[in-house]
Amino acid sequence: MKRWLTGTAGVVLAAGMLPQTAVCAVSNAVIGYGQGTAVDAENRPLDALAFDRQYAAYGAYATTPDRTRIILTFDQGYENGYTGQILDTLREKHVSAIFFLTGDYAKREADLVQRMIAEGHTLGNHGMTHASLPQLTAAEAEAEIMDLHRYVLDTYGYEMQYFRCPCGEYSEAALETASTCGYRTLFWSDAYVDWKTDAQPDPAEALERLVSHAHGGEILLLHSVSSTNAAILGDLIDQLRAAGYTL
Repeated sequence: MKRWLTGTAGVVLAAGMLPQTAVCAVSNAVIGYGQGTAVDAENRPLDALAFDRQYAAYGAYATTPDRTRIILTFDQGYENGYTGQILDTLREKHVSAIFFLTGDYAKREADLVQRMIAEGHTLGNHGMTHASLPQLTAAEAEAEIMDLHRYVLDTYGYEMQYFRCPCGEYSEAALETASTCGYRTLFWSDAYVDWKTDAQPDPAEALERLVSHAHGGEILLLHSVSSTNAAILGDLIDQLRAAGYTL
């Protein structure tokens, strides 16, 4: 059995449920990920579904097979003063999320990282230096993943199992490296421009956009540096639940 974990909440998957494709020659050509705008009848982005079909053999996914669930994920490149508020909201709403840490964040923000662990969230690996893996040699790419893996294990006693490619860039070789390191690679099936701290989206418009793009099996990418995300998170969770989704 394999599990998708978000803190204490887990979605159990039988291995046979995961699509399987043959892995042939491995390319290191750089690919920039995007979920696209076209969707199916269930509001699921077609490009995200195509990614799942093409790269499941590497343990890489943009959605999950549980069509009742939405997984919240946050990329943690640096701290902008909103993560504590986000954690407060998640605790209040009894929601677990995945926080993808860079090496710098793991080293600088020990109190917040320890709080994530203590409150049942999942830590993900976003690269020791947030380097684009296809730009690295095979040895450098492995070190980018495993140096942070070992640091978090040694410092926090926590063994990470999910990887998110820095810069949203990947290659077949990068996905294979992550798999060889024992990781599943998670991209996303929805994201929006929330990381520009000097040009934050309007909260009401952002909330409407995120709710209208919701779909079963969604992996939602948010950035914790966003004041808008911190402000709307509670309402977002409430509206997604009201629409019938589990978080």
